[in-house]
Parts: sequence; structure tokens; C-alpha cells
Amino acid sequence: MEKKVTLSVIGLGKLGAPMAACLAAKGFPVIGVDVDARKVDALNRAQAPVFEPGLPELLQVAKTRLKATQDIPTAVLNSEVTFVVVPTPSEPDGSFSLRYVLQACEGIADALRKKSLWHLVVITSTISPGSMDNSIRPLLEEHSGKRSGIDFGLCYNPEFIALGSVIRDFLNPDFVLIGESDERSGQVLEGIYRQVCENNPPVVRMNFINAELTKLAVNTFVTTKISFANMLARICEKLPGADVDVVTKALGLDSRIGTKYLKGAVSYGGPCFPRDNLALIATAQKVGAPADIAEATDRFNRWQVKWLADFVQEHLPEGGAVGILGLAYKPGTDVVEESVGLLLARELREQRVRVIAYDPAGVENARRMSGDGVIFVNSPQACIDLSDIVVVATPWKEFRSLPKETWERHSPPRVVIDCWRVLRGLEGCDGVIYVPLGKGGLRRC
Repeated sequence: MEKKVTLSVIGLGKLGAPMAACLAAKGFPVIGVDVDARKVDALNRAQAPVFEPGLPELLQVAKTRLKATQDIPTAVLNSEVTFVVVPTPSEPDGSFSLRYVLQACEGIADALRKKSLWHLVVITSTISPGSMDNSIRPLLEEHSGKRSGIDFGLCYNPEFIALGSVIRDFLNPDFVLIGESDERSGQVLEGIYRQVCENNPPVVRMNFINAELTKLAVNTFVTTKISFANMLARICEKLPGADVDVVTKALGLDSRIGTKYLKGAVSYGGPCFPRDNLALIATAQKVGAPADIAEATDRFNRWQVKWLADFVQEHLPEGGAVGILGLAYKPGTDVVEESVGLLLARELREQRVRVIAYDPAGVENARRMSGDGVIFVNSPQACIDLSDIVVVATPWKEFRSLPKETWERHSPPRVVIDCWRVLRGLEGCDGVIYVPLGKGGLRRC
């Protein structure tokens, strides 16, 4: 069997830690790097440093080939390929900050200066168009004294993954995107993915600017598709007999459209979609190009939470309490950034509504980000019992499996607003006024 090159992964967060585990599980020796000593220690003990389904089990498979350190130069000197998977926080204008990427690159360049062998540097963190050519490549060359594409290789290789399914998405991508400084760099990186991916995906290789733009374009297109389905849901709610699921099911059969992300519900959230949409807008504004579609998508998405809060208020008895089931932006993760549940809680609290909230994984993160006034409970039952209206904001399986009796309250009936139409068993249930969003006649209840 051909000996696999040693890889280093800088950044052991929500993507970096699962990525390092996947690479090691596929037979590559991997050195993980992070400034957080707790993450390094956890990985060295084969324990998950972040919450992600399947990661603890994968680390047991990968542990003999995976170790971690806080020292970037040492990791680079002892590997042949380095992936940079550090945060890129949003700037006020919507573009991405490179401060953590450039800090990592300084450490990489220190090692490259001492290294005689060719080394491949791969930027996986999402960055704004122009960053590779205007900031990252010049820093690496200046600090190392070497030339990209000759003395070392450089690639931009963003991932298209969703938290909660990182491992599956990384091992089975729709396609692999590679921006390359030169042909050799692209070939080496493609070769790694050919050994790791389980579904033989297409690999597209291009220059840096096209790869940077493609990353933002993909996610912005998806957010536009989500918002289109949500727009249809709001229209269906105004038309008796209309059902957004019926409409989108037929719509998705058109091969030009497809069914993915065509679920009329409420606004998208999370750490990628909102930011990438704004970053594309910022890029367009910087170069003087129109970005009307992306701007409308962002505006409509933000309006959704205000609309939902107003709709809840219409059904709330005076002095009543609202329960929010689901604070993570999607099932299978503890990330609450820009989630419907968290934003709804904030909006209702601003309107002086009593809010009770529960999430299977995201309660502690939500507690840190929600501000004062939200009451967090330890079970869905407690959330429901304390509430006059319950909003199912995240479609966790745990909520779907609750028996009907959990929801019932006969004097007066409890209102259940189902953003995702996952509680079909509550239709016609005594003691419950069931309100599925996206269906006609919504405001009659």
C-alpha cells in the first residue's frame, strides 16, 4: 500500500476537528493544531473537542493516527500538507476578516523558511474574493522568502458542509472546489480527496478568484432558493386550500430546480448562509456591481422573524407565555447563531412577552447569547406545560415523537405553531389549536 503523506490541520473547531478525524480515519497521519489547549488535550485523548454527531465514534477509529499540538511551525515541519480551518469573522461591511488566517499563515511561513522540501498550504476557511492573491499569498511569500507555485504550493479549498452532518458531507461532497496556485498544487490536493471521499465526486479546479467567488455564489444561491420557498409558504397561508408542501413537491420535480432546500418554513440561520450572502453583497458593492437579488434575499430573511413574532402575538392571550422548542439553527448541532428560535426569543422579549425555551443541544449556547429574560428549561415537557403558545422552531426528532397528550390543554386549548409541519398527529387533536405554517386558512385559528 502506498504510504500516505502526513497532514496538518490548523483550527480544531466545528469543521476542523471532524475534518482532521475524517482524514485520519481514512489512513492519513494527521497533526491537529489549535491555540485552545483544551481542544488539543481532548483530541490527544481521542475525545471530541466540539459537538458533532458521529465525531466521538470516528475519533476512536482515527486515534492511532491523530495527535494535536498548539505549535504551528512544529506541525508544518512534520507534515507535507497543511489545511487552515480557522474562523473568519464578519467585518461591519459584511466581508470576512483575515486576522486569524494571517496569524496562522505567519506560523506556517516560519516553518516554510526552514523547510527544504516542497509543502502544500491549503486555505479551507471561507474568505472574501481577492484574499488569496492580495493578502494570503504575499504574506506567505514575504515571511518565508519563498515563491508560491515554485517553492511551495497554495490552494483555496472551502468545504460545503452543514453542521450536524459534517462527517457525512465531508466524505460525500457534491463536488470538491479547488483554487490553485499551480497545477502541481491542485493535483496533490485532488489526490488526497480521491483517497478520502466515498462517492467519487467531481473535482473542479480553477484560479483563486473564481474559487473564492464560487464559494459565496453557491451559498447565496441556496439562500435564495430557501427564501423563495418561504415566500411561497407565506402566499399559501393567505389562500384557503393551499399547501406549500404540495406546491414545492411539484416544483422540485423540474430538473432545472430540484427538491433540495425547497421546504417552505421560516428564515435560514447558522454560521454560513447569512454571512456568505452578506459577503457576496459586500464584494459586489466594492466593485460597483449590482447585488439586488442577494440583498432582497437577506432583507426577506430578516423580515421572517419579525413576521413570526407578530403572528405569535396575534394568538397570545393577555399576559400569556410563549414556549420555543428549538434554539439550534438546525437539528443535530448546538450552534444557535442566527437561529429562528433564538432570534424569535429576542424579538418577543423586546415586546415584553414571557418566553420559555428548550433545545436538546443548544440551551447553554443560547443562554450565553439571548440576554436577560428568557427562561430556559430542561425538557420539552416543561416548556410546553408552562406555555400558552408553543412554537416548534427547529424540527428535532425528539419533538416529533412526543405523544399527543403532551400538547393538550383543554381550558383554553394550547396553540401550537409548527414552523416545519412535523407534528401531523396534532391535526384535529382535542385540547390543541394546531397551526401549521405554509397552509391556507392560517389566520382562522
